[in-house]
Amino acid sequence: AFATDYCGVRSGRKVDKFKEMDLTPAKSRKVSCPSIGESPVNLECKVLDAGRPTHDMFLADVVAVHADEKYMDENHKFHLEQAEPIMYSHGSYFGCGELLGTFVQCPEKKELDVWHQVGYHKHKYLFTTKK
Repeated sequence: AFATDYCGVRSGRKVDKFKEMDLTPAKSRKVSCPSIGESPVNLECKVLDAGRPTHDMFLADVVAVHADEKYMDENHKFHLEQAEPIMYSHGSYFGCGELLGTFVQCPEKKELDVWHQVGYHKHKYLFTTKK
């Protein structure tokens, strides 16, 4: 959590975060900045909007995703629990908790257009209905 916090509060224009946190820069496929070699998942993004009058909030389009193969099984399922992710909420870092449930296929489905939260592009999601 320390490296995540350090990198999150410092500008890359003022400090070499890779050097200071002993992280490995990895080649990205679609963007010019490096990915983080130690990260189990890297999202390559292109910023769509980066400013608000009172704070910085970045809206971005995810253009590539990299997942470390050691967390993938023979069916290409990514095992998040093995990657031991951390989450940030209001000044605190948390680990991943216990499994709470799994997706169940329902015979009746409705297709619904919703706005994807990381960009302006529409994506189709399947939502199940319960009778």
